[in-house]
Parts: sequence; structure tokens; C-alpha cells
Amino acid sequence: MNALNQLRVAILATDGFEETELTSPLKALKDAGALVDIVSIKSGEIQGLQHFDKGVRVTVDVKLIPEIEANYDALVLPGGAMNADFLRTLPEVKNFVKAFDDSKRPIAFICHAAWTLVSADLVRNRKLTSYSTIQDDIRNAGGSWSDQAVVVDQNWVSSRKPDDLPAFNREMIKLFSGAKRLDERERDVA
Repeated sequence: MNALNQLRVAILATDGFEETELTSPLKALKDAGALVDIVSIKSGEIQGLQHFDKGVRVTVDVKLIPEIEANYDALVLPGGAMNADFLRTLPEVKNFVKAFDDSKRPIAFICHAAWTLVSADLVRNRKLTSYSTIQDDIRNAGGSWSDQAVVVDQNWVSSRKPDDLPAFNREMIKLFSGAKRLDERERDVA
């Protein structure tokens, strides 16, 4: 039996995402039975990077629009400095991420993706990790930064960099396996 049997997961990214930080969690999620959509602020394809060099292009499944987060049970935010730095400036992205956190749905993020949570004003009193260069941003926003391969705090799992992907994927699957699916969330509201 698959750990994430039919769990609906959004991976939110745009141009400049770190290739392995999207492709590795995507494979792990699909292997665990999740239904995964690449969500972006534009249609078509988005360009990945392997650090500074061009990597794969990924097809966007769903364009980000208001209220779309209700269709998903969990969220993944891959890193990549350009990806995260651009996404963090957009109100619709911050609202998307806040909606997941407000409803306590699980969020997995790696590397520079923590910037999005900082800009959405979500890290205060939370423990997380990220790429080391943004630890001051996290601390200045009221978060507790830890130099660990993976940190789990309530509905969040975070990691520092591509080298941490095995631990990140393992903990992401573990956290997501406890997520309420859309039909369960709807029953809770009714």
C-alpha cells in the first residue's frame, strides 16, 4: 500500500528553481502514491537550474489563481535563490502559502524556499532550517534557525540544501502521510 494514497500535493515553483529540489521530491511523492501538480504563476514551462547552469524545463500543470489551494492536501516549496526570491514578492503566493498554514496542512520546503515563509510572515516562533545564507532573515523574522539536515515543526518540514534531500524526502512523506485529504477537510467543515 502506498503511504500517500491519492494525496493531492502542489509543488509551487517558477523559473530558477533548483532542479533536484523539485525533481527529487516529485519522484518521492509519486512513488508514495501522491497525485502531484506543478503549480506556477504562469502557464507553459518553467526553467530549472543546477546551481547556476540551466537544467530541466518542467511543464506547469496548474496556474496559480485565488482559492486554488483548497484543491490540495499538502504543499512543497523547492528552493533555488531566483525562484524563491521572485515568488516571495507576490501577494498571491503569500496568500497561497498562508492558506496552507492557516489550515495546518503540511508544508515541505528546502533551501531558499524559506524566504517565501519569511515574506508571508509565518516564521515567528517556528523552528526551521534553510540554506545558511538566509538564517539571519529567519531569525530577524522571529524564527529559530537550526543547522540540521531536516527540521520538523508542527505542519512543516524543512531542509538546508540538495545534499539533504534523502532526509527531506523521508520526513516529507512521513509528515504528509498524516495529512487530511480534501474530502476529510470538507467533512470537518460541514
